[in-house]
Amino acid sequence: MLNRVILIGRLTRDPELRVTSQSGVSVATFTVAVDRPFQSQGGQRETDFIDCVAWRRLAETVAEHMKKGRLVAVDGRLQIRSYETQDGQRRRVAEVVAEDVRFLDRPRESGGAASSEDDRRNDVELPEDIPF
Repeated sequence: MLNRVILIGRLTRDPELRVTSQSGVSVATFTVAVDRPFQSQGGQRETDFIDCVAWRRLAETVAEHMKKGRLVAVDGRLQIRSYETQDGQRRRVAEVVAEDVRFLDRPRESGGAASSEDDRRNDVELPEDIPF
């Protein structure tokens, strides 16, 4: 059996980092806006807002580096879970449990300098006579 989800989209808000009360494990929740690959009958492109969750070190990395508007790729699995509200109603929620999150753009910079060592390491000077 296979349960694999890959999303590419933009964060709708800054990730929310919490620590579980019982085991002290870090968990980050965030939402990714993903455009549908087709337009509606009215010519509009629709967007899905997909809830995601990351655990442990990945949760800490996501919360530290991701901000609203950043373009990300999320690789994980779909999870459906049930819970009971305070008034006794049963609810179901679908979310993507992230196993890997890739940052597909750079953070906006105010001063023009690279914002981290990773950004500086990824800077590559290209020759001006590229044949494409």
